[in-house]
Order: sequence, then structure tokens, then C-alpha cells
Amino acid sequence: MLKIGISACFLHADPKRALFKGMTLQYIEQNMAHWVMQRDALALMIPSPDGSTRRARSQVNVGDYARELDALLLMGGSDVCPESYGETALRPEWSGDRVRDDYEIALLKAFIAEGKPVLGVCRGAQIINVAHGGTLYQDIATQRPGALEHRNWDIYAANVHATAIVPGTGLAVLYPDRALATTNSVHHQAAKDLGRDLVVEAWSEPDRLVEALRWSGPSYVFGVQWHPEFHDPGDASLLDDTPILDDFLSRARR
Repeated sequence: MLKIGISACFLHADPKRALFKGMTLQYIEQNMAHWVMQRDALALMIPSPDGSTRRARSQVNVGDYARELDALLLMGGSDVCPESYGETALRPEWSGDRVRDDYEIALLKAFIAEGKPVLGVCRGAQIINVAHGGTLYQDIATQRPGALEHRNWDIYAANVHATAIVPGTGLAVLYPDRALATTNSVHHQAAKDLGRDLVVEAWSEPDRLVEALRWSGPSYVFGVQWHPEFHDPGDASLLDDTPILDDFLSRARR
């Protein structure tokens, strides 16, 4: 059975929080775990080996996880810190999570070094871009006037838009009859300058923001800006998420 590592989200220590006061929590979102587990695969959260606790420093590092697991899934969550791509936050609320950035970039590099596949979802796609030297729009609404509404907290994952799949790409091979699809949209940041050796495989329409990107290096590194794990399998209007999942898992089996 495949062992798929999922990067953790962080709930950093907060002395005002009633539950686990002053402690750091690491967690994964249930839909993501169940998306992987609908196939013959184990979903395993990868805890960060760094951080202050009452225990001795971890003897395990991200390279150990990369050697033990079959693939890495970088999930969505908090903003990427602008400092991670050489910028300063334009607003305090866009300062992101530098701790998580460093942890996920280290994970990404470790799995690439092992030649094992990496799939990024939403924030995960952005991390792939940043790790390869790319930059992000800190806030689409203010930095790309006239763009679609890519995040709507009132309807969340039900917020959708058209997505154009670039002909001749790996994504186009998975969807040979779908040049234009509908995907959900739950983000206010997006790839701006593309990282080294990355190619765009899908754009949002009509505002042309990066919706899917792939590394042209020797191993599988692919990211989508939408959330396939949130897609309702009974809604035929949305792009079927199973070809992406099955392609990722087939790479892990190799």
C-alpha cells in the first residue's frame, strides 16, 4: 500500500487560546486525507521536526520522511510569507507563515532529491513556485485590478470560475476532451513571476492567472491552484478530480 505524506498546517502557540493554550498544533484537513484514502493509499501527516517543545531536539529530519514515504502532497492553508520570495508584506494580515514555508520548502527539496513525486494544492502550488525562485501576488484583488473574485468566504469552495487547460501539456493528456473546465477557487494569492524550470499548464479565464504548473525537471512536481479534494463528485459541472489523483499515485507506484 502506498504511503503518501501530507504536509502539516500550523496553529501556532497562542496564550489566549482555551484549547492547548500556548502550544503549537500541527494538523491536516479531513477532505485532503480522505481524497487520498479513497484509493489504495495511506495518508500520513508529516510533522515538522523543528520547533520548541519540552522534548529533546528531534533526531528525525525531512530527509528521513522523504526516504520512507512514496510521495508528498503539499496542502492548502495559510498565506505564503512574502519574505519567502524576497518581498515585504503590503499589509500585516498578508504576512503569512514563514515557519510553515521553510518546513514545506525543505520537504519539497527532500522529495525532489529522492526523485519522488510531489503534488501541490492551492498554497502547495504557490510553494512550488516560490521554492523555484518565483513570486506571488500578495493579494489578487489589489494587485490585479479587474481579476475575478478568487475567494468568497460566504460560499467558500462553491466559488468557481472557468479554467483553460494549455494544449500539449501533461494536464491536457489527462483531460483530452476538456480544453475549458470549471474549477473551484478559494485563494487570494497566486503565482506572479514563474519560478525556474516551471511551465504553466492551466490559466483562469478570462483573467489569466496561473491555475496549474509543472516542473520540467527529472521527477514529478505538479501543482494546481484549485482544490480538487473539495470537488463534489456528484457535480458534473466541475472538473473530475480523479485523473489528477490517479496520475499522482501512479507516479508514486513507480
